[in-house]
Amino acid sequence: MSGNLLHVNATVTCPHGARATVLPAQARVVVSGNFAASVADQYTVTGCPFTVVNKPQPCVTIRWVAPSTRIRINGSPAVLRSSTGLCQSPEQVPQGPPNVSVVQQRAVGR
Repeated sequence: MSGNLLHVNATVTCPHGARATVLPAQARVVVSGNFAASVADQYTVTGCPFTVVNKPQPCVTIRWVAPSTRIRINGSPAVLRSSTGLCQSPEQVPQGPPNVSVVQQRAVGR
């Protein structure tokens, strides 16, 4: 499935509304003035309010499970707006898919 390439300043949130930040793994490929995002980047979620039976289970990371099948950035698959990901708790429990709401509009990939 095709989609716009994500960059490190794209707006990505967990299913509970907390914002994700990206620590880029590469500093060579630029899209709309920002480093392009790949699965090698570290995605950190902060401020997730999710709680299960009085036990906090916040989303803390995002793991992309279905990134681009054709585009590689320094050997790692690129992340597209249409890519499938999972937000995970500190115990690596899947919490749901991340929401991508703002992304650059020029570069499209598969």
